[in-house]
Amino acid sequence: MLPPKALLDALGDHASRLFNGETPLPRNEFETQFKALLQSAFSKLDLVSREEFDSQMVVLARTRARLEALEAKVAQMESHTEPAPPPPAE
Repeated sequence: MLPPKALLDALGDHASRLFNGETPLPRNEFETQFKALLQSAFSKLDLVSREEFDSQMVVLARTRARLEALEAKVAQMESHTEPAPPPPAE
């Protein structure tokens, strides 16, 4: 994974090459090259898709709900048990 400064520097270098060409690029070619540049930069980062993020959020919410239910059940079971007698003194 690139550090943010290195990523921004690389993006700046590539973008300056696009802007400083001898002949100006047509708009659609510029957009295509700029999108390719951004995709290349993003592929070097440790990113996940929105769909993967959303599905992991659902899993996390479900896990939290189950954990809270288990914690409540343990607390209920603990309240119904008698305290253990102290160990015998020798």
